[in-house]
Amino acid sequence: MALDYDGALDSKEFMATVWNAFLKLYGEYGASRTGLTLIDYDAEKRFAIIRTVHTAVEMARTALASISKIGNKPAAVHVLVVSGTLKALYKKIQG
Repeated sequence: MALDYDGALDSKEFMATVWNAFLKLYGEYGASRTGLTLIDYDAEKRFAIIRTVHTAVEMARTALASISKIGNKPAAVHVLVVSGTLKALYKKIQG
């Protein structure tokens, strides 16, 4: 996914924002069923890879699309590619 945000943002702040989006939309129970994990985060390229269970892909897309601010600054998260495995994901990204 790509991150549109002006300013520095580390992986902990990014994931806190993502978790808050999930919690707002689905509550603690719904968010806990997603298996959300940060796989890769590059602050310079504003790029992240997150993992979720296959049954929660649409939930993840919705929650990520709902992010409009990080702190007091405007932000947006764009899903670029979805894949079933990390190997296939990296192939799609590079190719």
